[in-house]
Amino acid sequence: MTSDEELLAAWRAGDRAAGDSLLARHFDAVCRFFYYKVGEEAAADLIQQTFLAMCEGKQRFRGESAFRTYVLGTARLVLLAHLRRKRRDAEHLDPIEHSLAGFGPSPTSALAHRREEAILLQALRELPIDLQIAFELYHLEGATAGELARMYGLSEPGMYGRLRKARLLVVAACERLAETPALRASTVDRLDDWVRELSARGLPRGTGA
Repeated sequence: MTSDEELLAAWRAGDRAAGDSLLARHFDAVCRFFYYKVGEEAAADLIQQTFLAMCEGKQRFRGESAFRTYVLGTARLVLLAHLRRKRRDAEHLDPIEHSLAGFGPSPTSALAHRREEAILLQALRELPIDLQIAFELYHLEGATAGELARMYGLSEPGMYGRLRKARLLVVAACERLAETPALRASTVDRLDDWVRELSARGLPRGTGA
């Protein structure tokens, strides 16, 4: 299979079909990124904005991370801009302090096939936005700590610290949200299984995926 780097080089040289193939390869990940956070209705416009930004900025990618991580880093910036537009005190939106829970109820219940998955999705939504994104990109999309460190402007040890903090907060939220001891145990003990399920999950019909 042609690599992302080969497709990007061809796209930069004027091959539009190569660009279409490259962006299509990462379309589901971008859809999942936004759908988990803002729901289907708002996601469509943000997905379009992300891929427009990729088309306009294809020359800026320097190869310091996987192209997939670069695409999702662009999606993060689009999301933060969207959230700032929604807040009256937009200048006070701090993605390391504020969570998506402050923007209304979770739109992701349709993605949960089991109660444990619904609890995990709700727990993620209660994390500070940048911790939620870091957790999801690392565990669901396969970004490395080094790639995330460059995305966030941190050292790699600093990024590992954030990832540890994110996991501890997810576990604590899952323990609090589970209605019974049995559900609490099945959610926390099999947390990595539920993460893998969500990572592999196709989006519901109607998302445009």
